[in-house]
Amino acid sequence: MILVTGATGNVGSELVRILGELLDGTGEEVHALSRSGDPAGLPANARAVAGDLNRPESFAASLAEARAVFLMPGYDNMAATLAAARAGAAERVVLLSGGSAGGGDLSNAVSRYMIESETAVRESGLPWTFLRPRMFMSNTLEWAEQLAQGDVVRAPFADVRAAVIDPYDIAACAAAALTGKDHEGRIYTLSGPESLLPADRVRILGEALGRELTCEGIPNDEAYKEMSARMPVPYVDAFFSFYVDGTLDESGVVTTVREVTGREPRTFRAWAETHADAFR
Repeated sequence: MILVTGATGNVGSELVRILGELLDGTGEEVHALSRSGDPAGLPANARAVAGDLNRPESFAASLAEARAVFLMPGYDNMAATLAAARAGAAERVVLLSGGSAGGGDLSNAVSRYMIESETAVRESGLPWTFLRPRMFMSNTLEWAEQLAQGDVVRAPFADVRAAVIDPYDIAACAAAALTGKDHEGRIYTLSGPESLLPADRVRILGEALGRELTCEGIPNDEAYKEMSARMPVPYVDAFFSFYVDGTLDESGVVTTVREVTGREPRTFRAWAETHADAFR
């Protein structure tokens, strides 16, 4: 059995579907862990499991049975979760991390939880693979509310390029590492096929929607206030460090998705066309 944590998230939901297809007919199950344990939309060979990643005892049975675990970062008691997996049947763990983990900056709140998660996995004694993707294409869904009101998208960090990646491609790499060989001890930096400004994504999204959209950059002082109203200030500071101070560069296109999966990563245009209904 393969355990997928965060199974209702952008990457986890895609991973459950991919593993469902890969394992179809093998008799092996996927356990899809989420807080709700909602079984809606799961493949026939996937079982919904309700549990809290901060409380590994809440999904102890799945941890004991899993031969491979896909793990989200940043949760309490990660060492206990990994110890339970190792005491059970686990042969490997794949951790979703991020590019800033490579910088080692523990003063940055976002980097810190990724670095600490990677450290816990390294120290667990389990064979591991780390995935460090660029910015998710699905972050674009944050614009849906603005687009319900008109044709202008106001975006922070408007001058920052990112080789945004479809969560499906992250999930495909995770599936390869969970089920294949030669991934142990590997750190995979993952990107989409092109480096885009927010204005580029707005234009492409507009073409997918049949609308002429405009992107306006939000001044940094205004963006800081807006972001502080909806997330903890240490996280706002972390993003300003990344994208204003320039401590994280997500603009570079890499070939890892092709190397791991054997195919090119999906374009932002393909993502926008697939998810167009979310903006209508």
